[in-house]
Amino acid sequence: MDYKWKIISKTINKKDKNWLTYVLAKNRGLYSKKQLDEFLCPNLNQILNLKLTNTSKAVNRIIKAIKNQEKIIVYSDYDADGICGSAIVWETLYDLGADIIPYVPDRIKEGYGLYTPTIKKLAFNGINLIITVDHGISAVDQISEANKLGVDVIVTDHHVKPKILPKASAIVHSTNVAGAGVAWRFCYDFVKEYKPTYTKQLINKLELAAIATIADLVPLIGENRAIVKIGLEKLQKTKRPGLVSLLRATSIKGLINSYDIGHIIAPRINAMGRIKHGIDALRLICAKKQSQADSLASLLSKTNVKRQDLTTTTITSALEKVDKSQLIGVIADSSWHEGIIGLVASRLVEFHYKPMVVISVGQKISKGSARSIPGFNIIEAIRQSSELLVDAGGHPMAAGFTIKSIYIEAFSKKINAYAQKTITEEMLAPSFNIECQLDPQDINKQTLELIKTFEPFGVANPSPIFLTKSMTVEDLRGVGNNSQHLKLQLNGINAIGFNLGEKRYNLRPGYSVDIVFTLEEDNYNNNNKIQINIKDLRLSNTKLSN
Repeated sequence: MDYKWKIISKTINKKDKNWLTYVLAKNRGLYSKKQLDEFLCPNLNQILNLKLTNTSKAVNRIIKAIKNQEKIIVYSDYDADGICGSAIVWETLYDLGADIIPYVPDRIKEGYGLYTPTIKKLAFNGINLIITVDHGISAVDQISEANKLGVDVIVTDHHVKPKILPKASAIVHSTNVAGAGVAWRFCYDFVKEYKPTYTKQLINKLELAAIATIADLVPLIGENRAIVKIGLEKLQKTKRPGLVSLLRATSIKGLINSYDIGHIIAPRINAMGRIKHGIDALRLICAKKQSQADSLASLLSKTNVKRQDLTTTTITSALEKVDKSQLIGVIADSSWHEGIIGLVASRLVEFHYKPMVVISVGQKISKGSARSIPGFNIIEAIRQSSELLVDAGGHPMAAGFTIKSIYIEAFSKKINAYAQKTITEEMLAPSFNIECQLDPQDINKQTLELIKTFEPFGVANPSPIFLTKSMTVEDLRGVGNNSQHLKLQLNGINAIGFNLGEKRYNLRPGYSVDIVFTLEEDNYNNNNKIQINIKDLRLSNTKLSN
């Protein structure tokens, strides 16, 4: 795939010693010293400045439930965001005297969100109040049924609001943060009203909100950046048995960063809800005994390996089904596990750089998961076919839905007709957004240390990508399975290009190349040196896209 190289800051004044800080700040919309200071040193007030809807009504209803000894359910989602958010709510309310237990639905048997037969069962068992975490904003029919059964529902959610809202006792909502971010912020308001002395314990739970925020790929700016920055600090010294065991079961060494959470920790939590049952992930997070936590952490790791194998097999199958003529790829198969179709959709977007919809076909009802490209709102596109759907929810970049199997073909035609009117050629052109051009002498440890001050990286604050021209190839070889990766020595610096192994056939020692890259530490064998992570390269003097 050919990428455009787009340089954000083309004119740079290197006379100022802080020139690179200013470039990175400006590229992130940070123009004043106050904005930069708040970005580099986020604090708790940035989280507390977030305003949620209906918090007073929700707080009062829970206080009433505690005083009347009503039975409460925290109804979780089964992903890392839902699991971590539910742990925050359950632990907080339980510690403060509520008669409360968590409930995690079975992905296959009950599906996403509130499930009417489960609501009926909970009502029969004397549940008076349900608090949702990371879902509920679209559950109009389910909450209507709960109301008929005398069960009140408080919705806490961050998904995009539909046109018709459910008639819940309270809808605690914001799209600015992850579901666990909403849950934590709501718990703060509750604790402030009900028992302020619990505030310190609640702040420690930001370690869970941080995991959820990174896992759910929300923009790491503003209050989200504060959640992650403070949460990671808590996580470095966590005493929570479940997280201690989970970290011990991984290959993470040294300080934990957003990459570790997004690629190592969160996938293990998610794996349970994807192909087993999410309740064991919640049990791990909330475990009190280290021995129990160790056993559950081992289970999560083993399940994640199975999930990886299943995903790899499904991607291979899915790639053969993609119709290249479609603007939005819609593919479906009855053999695909619905728990991993979102991961498959993500990988297909990487391969084809267009929105992808992957559907696990059932006999009567099918489950779909969609992933998009920047600039195209996939949940809005899906909702254009609402008359064909059982339900749908999500965000501009990722969404899920349920559809009657007989309507899949009609859905594919309708969403692609919508795409014909809305997707532009510019959207379909993959590109690297490059911060600026660095001279070869700028590639050093000082630059790397400066880059680290902008961590944690993620959505809306990506790890900085740079361009450097005329680097001399001193050594090269293919590494990894089938030499799929490219290992280089450039101007005396180690460089690695993942999945760029084929480019070695066009290179020789002595050649001059222009590279697009990120800078990182090479800790292999405690090297403690800088390493260039190449995203793309061209022989020098190749024309650069604007």
